[in-house]
Amino acid sequence: MRIGIDVGGTNTDAVLMDGVHVLGEVKTGTTADVTSGIVRALRGLVEQSGASASDVRAVMIGTTHFTNAVVEAKRLVPTAAVRLGLPATRALPPLVAWPARLREAIGAHVYLCKGGHEFDGREISPLDRDELLRVAEDVRGRGIQSIAVSSVFSPVNAELEEEAAAILGEELPGVSISLSHEIGRIGLLERENATVMNACLRELAEQIVAAFRSALAELSIEAPVYLSQNDGTLMSVDFAEKYPVATFASGPTNSMRGAALLSGLEDCAVVDIGGTTSDVGVLQHGFPREASVSVDIGGVRTNFRMPDVLSLGLGGGSYVRGDEPTLGPDSVGYELPSRALVFGGETLTASDLAVAGGRASFGDPSAVAGLDAGLVERGFAAAERMLAETVDRMKTSPDPIPVVVVGGGSVLLGDTLPGASRLVRPDHFAVANAIGAAIAQVGGEVERVFSLDQLSRDAALDQAKAEATDKAVAAGATPSSVQIVDVEDVPLPYIPGNATRIKVKAVGDLDLGRFESA
Repeated sequence: MRIGIDVGGTNTDAVLMDGVHVLGEVKTGTTADVTSGIVRALRGLVEQSGASASDVRAVMIGTTHFTNAVVEAKRLVPTAAVRLGLPATRALPPLVAWPARLREAIGAHVYLCKGGHEFDGREISPLDRDELLRVAEDVRGRGIQSIAVSSVFSPVNAELEEEAAAILGEELPGVSISLSHEIGRIGLLERENATVMNACLRELAEQIVAAFRSALAELSIEAPVYLSQNDGTLMSVDFAEKYPVATFASGPTNSMRGAALLSGLEDCAVVDIGGTTSDVGVLQHGFPREASVSVDIGGVRTNFRMPDVLSLGLGGGSYVRGDEPTLGPDSVGYELPSRALVFGGETLTASDLAVAGGRASFGDPSAVAGLDAGLVERGFAAAERMLAETVDRMKTSPDPIPVVVVGGGSVLLGDTLPGASRLVRPDHFAVANAIGAAIAQVGGEVERVFSLDQLSRDAALDQAKAEATDKAVAAGATPSSVQIVDVEDVPLPYIPGNATRIKVKAVGDLDLGRFESA
């Protein structure tokens, strides 16, 4: 059996699953410190299902800890941003265009050094060991414990990043070092930003992982713990300590993966209506479609893998205002159980409309019995219009497509949605996000530029597929279960050398036996 947990802005959901069967589910309010809410959800799940802690073979968690830390510019450690690229790239130094509050939070320690490669692997300039030793001396003097190393075109050739990390690591024992080729994609500034963001979260990652382990120990659950990534796959807690940015946007991803399992649909739109926001994404082959453009996190442009999701301020806790009602974008959030009318509060929320209109049954229905029926219907129409427009923006053709609606706030919708060929609200829809975490697989991804003057396109594709498969196995996938689920081959006609950019993603089932025997 597995436990899946997802931490949202309003609720923390937990499910106990045996294979693809849901044995128990719990929805509890998210707490300010997040971790105590997870403990409460776990305790409620164990008590409800009657399962023994020894029966649990793995716990999968989707968390907002790291996203919140960046957005709020809190709990970030001073970080040295070391770029290898001189004499190129001097015009746009590291941290350019970062919000002032984030620059101040991490110290704005920037170092430009020689190194880097052209797209075809040729060096821009050799690495200067003495230069890096001077950087190490300055970093030591400032007491910095985290370093982000980025090199021009390191996804094509990572040798200089690895060599620089070895030099810095030898001079600065105990300092954590993040390398850009392991985190971001081609595109120096965005990849560098993602790497610096990862580095400044490393200390927090260690603290959060320790808190999760403590929470499980409190309930005598000795199963291994995994965190869900933003591409719908899992990572071990050891991996999460090294790459905390990989958890960004894992919530919407978990919802879409859970929706795929519950509905049986692998190609559709998914609408996840929570207590605070609604997230709309598209499933392709059972996995979220990835964003093709840079993603803004806390005001910083990044280019690591992220689901293509549109969010809007509509949820069960959204404020309802006016006779021609507007819903949201502000929400009572985790205070819904005390502020909504049906719970004895004084705030008219979208959840109150759902109860008054007979689409949901919780709280005290008599508290909303006097609401004008026309107001309720106009509120439902406004919600449907907002969601239909967002789904339409996510579609790649004008044709109607299936729409799967999940999340506790999905009671706001009826049985149809404009632009949808059909609307599917599956069983256990309210905890689809936790189900998505529980069923997550293990993945590996490769994105590189190949010169087809040196090898054939088929050979380049085979090489990329082999590397992606090896990464999935190294991350914990059962070798026999690994499959290639996505291949992109984009020729780069304006670059010499007959270049092409190849991206390959492989996924496989988690090999629990490997970790149980370790």
